[in-house]
Amino acid sequence: MNKRICGRGLLLCGIALGMALQLGGCKVEVLPFHDKVFPSGEQSSGVRASEIRPPATPTPTPEPTPTPLPVQPVLDEAGRMAAQYDYDGALQYLKGQTEYQDSQEIQTAVTKYQNMKDVCQEYPLEQITHIFFHTLVCDNAKAFDGDSDEGGYNQVMTTIPEFNRILNILYQKGYVLVSPHDMMSVDGNGVMHREKIMLPPGKIPFVLSQDDVSYYHYMDGDGFASRLVVTDTGEVKCEYIEDDGTVSVGNYDLVPIVDEFVKLHPDFSYHGRKGILAMTGYNGVLGYRTDIAYKTGENLQENQREFLDSHPDFDFDAEVAQAARVADAMKKNGWEFASHTWGHRNAATSSAEELQADNEKWEAYVAPVLGKTDMIVFAFGADIGGWEPYSMDNPKFAYFKSRGYHYYMNVDSSQYWVQAQEGGLFLRQGRRNLDGYRMYYNPELLEDLFDVSEVWDSDRPTPVPPM
Repeated sequence: MNKRICGRGLLLCGIALGMALQLGGCKVEVLPFHDKVFPSGEQSSGVRASEIRPPATPTPTPEPTPTPLPVQPVLDEAGRMAAQYDYDGALQYLKGQTEYQDSQEIQTAVTKYQNMKDVCQEYPLEQITHIFFHTLVCDNAKAFDGDSDEGGYNQVMTTIPEFNRILNILYQKGYVLVSPHDMMSVDGNGVMHREKIMLPPGKIPFVLSQDDVSYYHYMDGDGFASRLVVTDTGEVKCEYIEDDGTVSVGNYDLVPIVDEFVKLHPDFSYHGRKGILAMTGYNGVLGYRTDIAYKTGENLQENQREFLDSHPDFDFDAEVAQAARVADAMKKNGWEFASHTWGHRNAATSSAEELQADNEKWEAYVAPVLGKTDMIVFAFGADIGGWEPYSMDNPKFAYFKSRGYHYYMNVDSSQYWVQAQEGGLFLRQGRRNLDGYRMYYNPELLEDLFDVSEVWDSDRPTPVPPM
C-alpha cells in the first residue's frame, strides 16, 4: 500500500523541484536499480543506493550427462524370443547389451529367463506327432455343390472353420509348432544327429505340414484361394476370386491363418517355427504358373492350354519372380518347403529311374523358385521302403540321399511314428491326415488331439465317400 508523507516542508520542496525541472529543462540522472516484483496492489517508491546489489555471478552450465539408451526395446526383443522358448537366445542377447551391468531391469529379466529355462524338459523325439492338411476349403457352398469334385474335396480337404477350431484346441492343450530340423540335424557328411527340444512342463511339440499348395487349375471356381501374395506391409495373404471377378485379399488358407494365430499367440511356435509346405511343380507353385510348360507351350495339359488362351498377356518371367518373392517372405517368417515330387508321383509304385527323372524336374523348375530343400514328403502317403530303416541298398533311397534329402515323411494313422537314429542317414516321420475322411471314419484315432464333435463342420455332406 502507498505511503502518504504529510508535512508542509516536504510539500513545498516537491513543488519547487517540479518547477525547476519544467523551467530549466534539466535532466535528472536516475540511478540504476534491479527490477523487483511486488505483491498485487503495491508499487515501487524507488530504491536507495544502499539497497543496490551487484549483479550475481553466472552459474556455469554443467556438462550434459549422457542419456542411457532406452532398455524397453531391448526387453521387448528378449521377451519375444523367450515367449517362443528361445531362452538361450534371450539370455545371450540381454547379456550382450552395454547397459547390462548397470541396468536392474535387464538383470531382472536375465534372472527371470534363466529360471524359466531351468524348468524346461527334453521332449522325447519318438513321441512327436506330425499332422497335415491339404488346401483349405474357403467357400463350402462351392466345394460341396454336388459336382464330380465334391467327393474328393469331402474326403481329403478341411474347411476353414474346422481348421480354426483345431488350432484353438491344440493351443489350449499346450501344443507347440516345431520343425523336423529341430528334431535332428545333419552334418557335412550327411550323418544325422539327435537334437534336444526343450520345453516347459505341459508343452507338447508337433509338426505341421500342408500338401499341394499350388492352387491347381481343376480347383478354379470351387471355393478355394487362387494364390498367395505379399501385401504392401510385407505379410503373406491369399487372393480369392469373387463371383463377379473382383479379387479379395485375406486369410483364405492355412498359411495366413497360422501366421495370424502365432502373431496373437507367440508361444504356439518354438523358435519362430510355422510349418512345411510340400510342393509339386507341374501346375506351378503357390498359385503361380511357374512350370516350364507355360513358357515353352509344350506338353500342355488341357487346363494349362485354357489358362494360356485366357491370359494372352501372361509373362512367365514376372510370374516366377512374384512366386519367388512370396516364397522368400514365407521362409523369413518361419515356413519351410519340401518336395512332394514334381508330378505328384507314387513313390511306392514308381521305379527308381522314374523318381530320378521326376526329381530332376523338381530341381530344375521348382527349386529355383522355392529354394533347395532337404525334405521329401511322399505323395499319396506312399514310401520308398517298408517300416524297417532305409539302407543304401535301396536304390530309391540311395538316389534321394545323393541329392541331399535327409528328412522323409509318409502318411501313418498312428499317434506318432518316428525313426531318428543317432549317426544314421535319415529322419523318418509318419504324418496324420486331419481331413473329412479321417474325422468321419476314424474319430477315435484323433482323440489325443481333439474331439471331432467339437470340430466337425456341419456343412459337410454325409456320408463322406469311402476310399
